[in-house]
Amino acid sequence: MQKLTALLLLSLSLSSFAAIDALNFDSPAQEKDYHALTQELRCPQCQNNNIADSNATIAVDMRHKVFELLQEGKSKQDVVNYMVERYGNFVTYDPPITAATLILWIAPILLVLIGIFMLFRRRPQVQQKSAGQNTVDLTQAEKQRLEKILNGEKQ
Repeated sequence: MQKLTALLLLSLSLSSFAAIDALNFDSPAQEKDYHALTQELRCPQCQNNNIADSNATIAVDMRHKVFELLQEGKSKQDVVNYMVERYGNFVTYDPPITAATLILWIAPILLVLIGIFMLFRRRPQVQQKSAGQNTVDLTQAEKQRLEKILNGEKQ
């Protein structure tokens, strides 16, 4: 029983070995910028987490790089530009409007409008074809034969 209790307490204490970033900032403003940037930048691996909340290796590396760039005296925008240059526009939650993003927004709307146009354009043609299928052009001989068959059935 004592071994089981010791094992349980040991397993509960393993979480205390988790790494905590102990960073020394030059000023409170620099620390504020660091926390703001880590909240604003998205983890490329986790996709919907910011780098402050992610424990992915790439997020840890990005947090260290943010700290390093701020220690070098870079501004917040310089850090964001560096991250965008390295990882692409995906790392920001508010990507700039480019040709690619415009296509992503406009293409679905255009496809729906084209679909509606094709639907209305096709509808009268379908009705004309179905109406045309009910009447068949017969030759004179076929008409006479049909008339004989119909007259024969009535008698």
